[in-house]
Amino acid sequence: MTFEFDDLDRRILKALQADASQTNQELAARVHASPPTCLRRVKRLVEGGVIARQVALLDAQKVAAALTAVVEITLDRQGEEEQQAFEALVADEPAVQQCYRVSPGPDFVLVVLVRDMPSYHALAHRLFASQRNVRNVRSYFSIHRSKFETAIPIDDAAS
Repeated sequence: MTFEFDDLDRRILKALQADASQTNQELAARVHASPPTCLRRVKRLVEGGVIARQVALLDAQKVAAALTAVVEITLDRQGEEEQQAFEALVADEPAVQQCYRVSPGPDFVLVVLVRDMPSYHALAHRLFASQRNVRNVRSYFSIHRSKFETAIPIDDAAS
C-alpha cells in the first residue's frame, strides 16, 4: 500500500518518532490538530504499516551491553537458500541488532551489541566459526558513538 502523506501526517510521524509515549491529546496539541482527527490519522498509519511498532529505546551501557561491533560476513555459497539460512540463524540471536544483505563486498553486514569481548567471542564462535558456509568474518569494534538516531527523515522520504 502506497501512502500519500500530507503535512499533518508528516507532523504526526515526526512527533511520534521523537516521543511515542505522549497521549493522543498531547500529540494533537503538538501537531495542531483535533484529538479525533489525530487519533484517526495515527490509526490509519498503524493499520497501513507505516508505524510498524512503538518501543522504548534503552541506554545499552546502563543495561550492561557496552560493546558494539559492525561485522562483515562473506558466505562460501551465496544462493538464496544459503542466504535465508544465515538470516534465520542471526534472527534468533538477540545480540544481533541489525542484519543487512549488501552488495558489493561482503554478503552481510551485522550490527552486534554484547556485554564485552568474551561475550563477542562466544557469539562469534556460535554464529560464525561453527557455520560451514561462513567463509570470512571481519569485525570492527566501536570505540566511540558520536551519533545514533532511530528517526527516519520524514521530509526526505516524502519528497
